[in-house]
Amino acid sequence: MVNTLLGISVLFAAQDAAAAKGDARDVKSVHDFTVEDIDGNKVSLDKYKGKALLIVNVASFCGLTDSNYAALNELNDKYAEKGLVILAFPANNFGKQEPKPNAEVKAFCEDKGVKFPLFAKVSVKGDDMCPLYQYLTNHSDKEVAGEVQWNFQKYVVDREGNVVAKFSPRVLPTDEKITSAIDKALAG
Repeated sequence: MVNTLLGISVLFAAQDAAAAKGDARDVKSVHDFTVEDIDGNKVSLDKYKGKALLIVNVASFCGLTDSNYAALNELNDKYAEKGLVILAFPANNFGKQEPKPNAEVKAFCEDKGVKFPLFAKVSVKGDDMCPLYQYLTNHSDKEVAGEVQWNFQKYVVDREGNVVAKFSPRVLPTDEKITSAIDKALAG
């Protein structure tokens, strides 16, 4: 009995590992990923089916931090009831501008008034890039694909989990280009 249970545990662990790696053969949308939230809980992104998403890599000590968090909060206030969910992924890939552990990142974001989902720190660039960002940066759409340039790069995802647009870190979340892409994602 113990060997059977151990075998089942190993099987589920292998399936979880394959899903976490985001095997390109099996990934059809953002909804196919499971990530860890800021509190360490596993979150399947399929829970956001039917919602439009704005995925953004964030950092606490970037020159873009204050303006982007203010704009993300404004965007959240304007669009959350319409079906937009902002997914923030802290990353320390650029200038070591997110050195804090998850608990401190969470406290920092609470001080900034963040009400949208915040996830555990990830790598968005390099050999240790998380599977979600591997998918985003290697996307089949050349307008979406490409390396993350800096903190606060934004991806708009439609209600079916398809990445429909990518925006530079310097484009504020409330910019008309982004709000237009969000409106289309919500309408689709």
